Amino acid sequence: MKLKSLLLFMTLVALLSSCTQKQPDKSDFQVYLCFGQSNMAGAAKAEAQDSVVDPRFKVMSAMDCPALNREKGKWYTATPPLADCNAGLSPADYFGRTMVDNLPKEITVGVINVAVGGCKIELFNKDNYQAYVDSAPGWMQGWIANYGGNPYGRLVEMAKLAQKDGVIKGILLHQGESNPNDTLWTRKVKAIYDNLMTDLNLNPKEVPLLAGETLSAEYEGKCAAFNQFINQLPETIPNSFVISSEGCPGQPDGLHFTAEGYRILGKRYGEKMLSALGNETTGK
Repeated sequence: MKLKSLLLFMTLVALLSSCTQKQPDKSDFQVYLCFGQSNMAGAAKAEAQDSVVDPRFKVMSAMDCPALNREKGKWYTATPPLADCNAGLSPADYFGRTMVDNLPKEITVGVINVAVGGCKIELFNKDNYQAYVDSAPGWMQGWIANYGGNPYGRLVEMAKLAQKDGVIKGILLHQGESNPNDTLWTRKVKAIYDNLMTDLNLNPKEVPLLAGETLSAEYEGKCAAFNQFINQLPETIPNSFVISSEGCPGQPDGLHFTAEGYRILGKRYGEKMLSALGNETTGK
């Protein structure tokens, strides 16, 4: 009888201990969604200086990348590439580095980057993306296929997984080169943003959208004129901010940034996100 009482007591102690054990605080894991076209994917080769990454900065792989030893839906230290298996340095790289440099040490930052080179913003509209996919060139269809044929759907799928570990705090966008003179671009972006808020049960007042400008005219950016439309985005989405590309070096193709350009742009994304969320940068 005494043995049974002792066993019962030990069982109760174990249950009490498991109930009172501190659970991980999901708010300590900040998650950011990134989407767009080739500049968000990263069109410049990462350099040696980009290989050292704070382990507090994570990336969730949005596809299987055997050569990188990455599996879809799992977190890894955010060594480039952060988008598809063959991408280069992205604004998301130095966005995340800037965030962890300026946030408390207990905070981890994770990004999910879904980007397709050359795509129009219509690719991310969940209601009519299929029509765009069907008419896309073969090389783009292959890229889209890497995201299960539905990049928006893959982004949401990965985001829902990430919500088990952390809290989605913001969204990064770099797109526009493929929507020249599209006066409806801001409305199309808003429709995608609104869908993300609904599909992921997010509060738009708490989740800023940051959109980066295309390569500027000072570096002979072929789509620099589109920046006038990007700068109208805050008129359509109140909690949105535009990231300037001024002073971000570009490649000779007039479309993409150099590695240094991505570093500068990514840092600006980070500084703006910190500001939008009420944090001050430390100046590191």
